[in-house]
Amino acid sequence: MPLDDPGRPETRSPIRFLWWVARGQVPTLAGGVFFGIVWMCGQAAAPFVVGRAIDRGVAGHDTTALLLWCAVLLGAGITQAVASVCRHRFAVTNWLVATTRVRQLLNRQAANLGGSLTQRLDLGDVVSSATTDSRYIGNALDITARSAGALVSFVAVAIVMLATSVKLGLIVLIGVPLLMLAIGPLLKPLHHRQMALRSSVGALAGFGADTVAGIRILRGIGGEAEFVHRYATRSQAVRRLAVQVAAIESVLDACQILLPGIFVVLVTWLGARLTLNHELTIGELVAFYGYAAFLLAPMRIATEAAERFTRAIVGARRVLKVLSLPPVLSEPAQPKAAPARADLFDTTTALSVHAGEFLVVAATEPHEASALADRLGRYVDPDDGNEVRLGDTALRELSIADIRRRILVADKSPRLFSGSLRGQLDPFGRASDAELRGAIETAAAGDALTSVPGGLDGMLDENARALSGGQRQRIALARALLADPEILILDEPTSAVDSYTEAKIADALAAHRRGKTTVVMTTSPLVLDRAERVVLLDGGRAVAEGRHRELLATNAFYRSVVERDAGSDVESAEQSA
Repeated sequence: MPLDDPGRPETRSPIRFLWWVARGQVPTLAGGVFFGIVWMCGQAAAPFVVGRAIDRGVAGHDTTALLLWCAVLLGAGITQAVASVCRHRFAVTNWLVATTRVRQLLNRQAANLGGSLTQRLDLGDVVSSATTDSRYIGNALDITARSAGALVSFVAVAIVMLATSVKLGLIVLIGVPLLMLAIGPLLKPLHHRQMALRSSVGALAGFGADTVAGIRILRGIGGEAEFVHRYATRSQAVRRLAVQVAAIESVLDACQILLPGIFVVLVTWLGARLTLNHELTIGELVAFYGYAAFLLAPMRIATEAAERFTRAIVGARRVLKVLSLPPVLSEPAQPKAAPARADLFDTTTALSVHAGEFLVVAATEPHEASALADRLGRYVDPDDGNEVRLGDTALRELSIADIRRRILVADKSPRLFSGSLRGQLDPFGRASDAELRGAIETAAAGDALTSVPGGLDGMLDENARALSGGQRQRIALARALLADPEILILDEPTSAVDSYTEAKIADALAAHRRGKTTVVMTTSPLVLDRAERVVLLDGGRAVAEGRHRELLATNAFYRSVVERDAGSDVESAEQSA
């Protein structure tokens, strides 16, 4: 683990999904079932052997028979012990594989949906599905070994009891199912309350995550008290739902003790009456008591299995809520091969990006530049019949995986993850130290490197909170450069740095990417001046193009856009620093 390929899940219903997960690990499930049956039957055989030892060895005054049955009991105990170890190993394997498979499916779906996932589902629900619901599904497969052993041993004991006493055998065959039916009505309300609790916990987790992310804003507007009040209110609602679930679970647990206890008392009383009437021997009475005591275990396993499968169905329904989301982007039925070193053309803006050039796009509205970057990387599809073409091939006709390999879009709000700085820059471990330091130098991120204790092997916390906004931006830029894509699209890569650092980045970036297609979305004069070509975007259309200094001298509108944004960029960089 992780699995090479978690497979394509069955998403039509929770039951079908659970069955699909089980089919994916039939050999280990079969091994668990086999050893579970041997383990439970070994326990079930003990009362029978003890009864025979009493009747034939003790009551019959036959030392040889007594020793023989004692040896049989020892063999049954050893077999049971070995089977117990093997059953447990298979059960843990079944739990791990199922849990891992579900988490890999969720991870793959999250990767496929990208940023649209959190726009369509609450983040807390997604996290809870990957952590809690996957465990519930694993728990259901874990208990299959014990459930199979409980079922087979119950049937075996019932047959032995019928052969010995029809009355007691019928009591077992009829009584145990009746006890299970008595517990059944508790499962449906438990199922509904668990669903409600699960939804509330996910919503509360998402609310907490949103608040933590925006804590600075809350403090700025004095909203801490309001947040505490809202969080306390939601927490109390979750607590009340949890108490409701616990109330049913407590009754269920009590029934697991009370009902089997009543059953044992009944079987023992009837067995004693039959013994007094000479219909049973002393050894058979002892065996019947042992059978009745043993049957507590299968019955408890059965009720536990019912509870686990109920939780697994709830968990599967939540997992399918994520897995059944259709992708925002459709894959072509027959993907075409992408042409090598081709121009990129966006019909929406009439923008053409020549292969191997260093192009800067200056937009009057920042959101237009960001939208263009998303279209060029096919994170969204153009509207109104427009398209983006790579050479003569529309991006819609290429596989998304092929596009991701060839076109990298680094957006204006990059995300850094916890872990080593080396792993952050080079997740696949392909770059040498020299390449890492070269990318860091190009991104002018040397100060970020020295500020991390341990350098490249130092650890970053979540989203690298110990680094400044400008340092995080430059680390993200170095990461994009190390990926070395055929086409690199950078959206405002220097918005959080000062002018001196920005000039260094602009010079180094143009040299680093020489001969490789690079598109930068920015209105920074320092970056614009290093561009081989500048395109001005206004109203969603390319309205001017040329070298930066030529446009400054000949295009008053371009000059006004650049001068307007230059002042705001300085202010933003000072705040970020």
